[in-house]
Amino acid sequence: MSKPVKERKSRPVNLDLQTINFPITAIASILHRVSGVITFVAVGILLWLLSLSLSSPVGYMKAVDIVDGWFVTFILWGILTALAYHIVGGVRHLLMDLGHFEELDTGAMSAKVSFGITAVLSLLAGVLVW
Repeated sequence: MSKPVKERKSRPVNLDLQTINFPITAIASILHRVSGVITFVAVGILLWLLSLSLSSPVGYMKAVDIVDGWFVTFILWGILTALAYHIVGGVRHLLMDLGHFEELDTGAMSAKVSFGITAVLSLLAGVLVW
């Protein structure tokens, strides 16, 4: 005796991400993951730069010349901003693991607060870098 074949229901599939309205908590979660990837890649770059600067006096001057340009300074500011957001988002997630900010309204509020704190830290990083 054979099993009956199930009919597949034809459902509409929306693959256009521009038409989807993500809640702010989803945006915060996605940005936390992106900032983690940026931070992971940046560690390699920063360790290479540190290694170059500690290799010799000539290596130090090469590292200074690399960091002296406006583009690399902008990249360093971006790395610091990603690191700041990742730390703030991580603290937010730790607080959520403790049972805080789990409701929809408090979760949205904590996401907005984490964006605000990151903006302030990003401005401070910009002042320090430039």
